[in-house]
Amino acid sequence: MDSNLAELLIDSFPKILIPGLVYTLPLAFVSFAIALVIATAVALIQYARVPVLRQLARFYIWVVRGTPLLVQLYVVFFGLPDFGIVLDPLPTAVLVLSINTGAYSAETMRAALESVPVGQLEAGYCVGMSYLQVMRRIVLPQALRTAFPPLSNELIALVKDTSLAANIMVAEMFRAAQEIVSREWVTMPLYLEVAAIYLLFSTVLTWLQRLGERKLAAQGMERG
Repeated sequence: MDSNLAELLIDSFPKILIPGLVYTLPLAFVSFAIALVIATAVALIQYARVPVLRQLARFYIWVVRGTPLLVQLYVVFFGLPDFGIVLDPLPTAVLVLSINTGAYSAETMRAALESVPVGQLEAGYCVGMSYLQVMRRIVLPQALRTAFPPLSNELIALVKDTSLAANIMVAEMFRAAQEIVSREWVTMPLYLEVAAIYLLFSTVLTWLQRLGERKLAAQGMERG
């Protein structure tokens, strides 16, 4: 590696990392928080077999999981203006990433809810709990523990998926790298640098996931 390239990589590192900390991670975390709300609501509708709403929930999951995330971004950002609906890039990214991740996470939550033994619901009813109390105090806490690993994987995947927001001009980490590449005409080293930063973020989140799993396992052993 010559000195000019090394200097470029050192100079570009904070210019890529800072948008990652300021835009990429907040975009992923905010979108994931909204997605969890969507996923829980959709999963509960399916779990309770609510008429009509259950069919709508299945349709939502079918459409979102069956179409590419990039296409969804383009439909909302470039397509909705045809109907007089114009959204800024960042709100568009939050909206689409939330809806997309919510569909995948809803299936995870549904499976987790169905893994809770029916006898525990019946026990809750026997002690006088209402349906909402049984769900809040018995079913959802157990389901969330079961769903924690796959949901953590969804978050890690979402962090990487934020790179697609560069296509609608969100000033996140990959967009910053693209701008440097267009100025400097150095491609492979800079793209490898941004890949290394994504890897760093994913590694930290993976470590936190394992820490959370160990804590949940320890809590389970204490209760057992």
